[in-house]
Amino acid sequence: MSMFGFLGEALAHGAQAIAPLFGTAAMAAAIVLFTLGVRAALHPLARAAARGEKARTALAPQLAELQRKHKGNPERLQKAMADLYAETGSSPLAGCLPTLLQLPVFFVMYHLFSTGGGDLLAHTLLGAPLGGHWTEALADGGVLGPQGLVYAGLFVLVAAVATWNFRRARATMAKAPQPAAGSAAMPGMSSMAKVMPLLSFGTLITVAVVPLAAGLYMVTTTTWTACERALLHRERGRGAAEAGTATAVTAPGAAHAAPAPAVAPGSAAADGAPGEGARPAQQRADRRTPKTRAARQRAARARANSQARGTSEATSRA
Repeated sequence: MSMFGFLGEALAHGAQAIAPLFGTAAMAAAIVLFTLGVRAALHPLARAAARGEKARTALAPQLAELQRKHKGNPERLQKAMADLYAETGSSPLAGCLPTLLQLPVFFVMYHLFSTGGGDLLAHTLLGAPLGGHWTEALADGGVLGPQGLVYAGLFVLVAAVATWNFRRARATMAKAPQPAAGSAAMPGMSSMAKVMPLLSFGTLITVAVVPLAAGLYMVTTTTWTACERALLHRERGRGAAEAGTATAVTAPGAAHAAPAPAVAPGSAAADGAPGEGARPAQQRADRRTPKTRAARQRAARARANSQARGTSEATSRA
């Protein structure tokens, strides 16, 4: 038995188990539940990919500044970028590997629901065959027929998710830092940035041409992806706020704070001994020292952001 046949049989057994709850739509419900289970299992990879994307986004202002500073010296630019990545513990491909690891799973699931396994496509959803297509539904009752209404519901859900993704993508692009003046931009990047948010609506075409079982899979996984990205984006915003707090603590303006009280010559603190005033200061320094690698990376990025802003301000004043 092939892998797809095995998965089809497993889905058939799952449909039989939930048949008392969903009746003739048990197989469609099994497809949705199976897709949700697989996406939940892949969630750690999605989080890893989001962390890599967050690291690349945080380094964008510093990279743009380096491109402006070393515009005519590619060798120094490469060295400066390598030093920046080494300091922050990141890389240009951060987060790409977790994304690539998910692609084979998505391909297997799409192939399973497109070609069927066992008698998967022989079942129905509210009278619409799971192996049928939208054109067949239009021929059997039209848009408002029993089968046409099933597809209409899928189209409405896909359109709502695509609109949500479109608005979020446009908002994210508006908040993204722009390249520094004079830095070289890749040809076609501006046009691609305008087209990318529209790709979410391509799922409408996919649902219209694939079997209904594959359409259910596409709708479920697309909705999961939208909710997952919104959750990870909110966590990323919370992390950026924490990094901003760390930047405020380590900002150059802290150097203008009130001077430390003078220490009398011959005192324990002046001799380097751990006096009463030295111990609380050391304890506060220990508490501010990041304990984890992720915290150290955030602190390093915060310092790099502060230095880049200071360099930009000095350049503009000059």
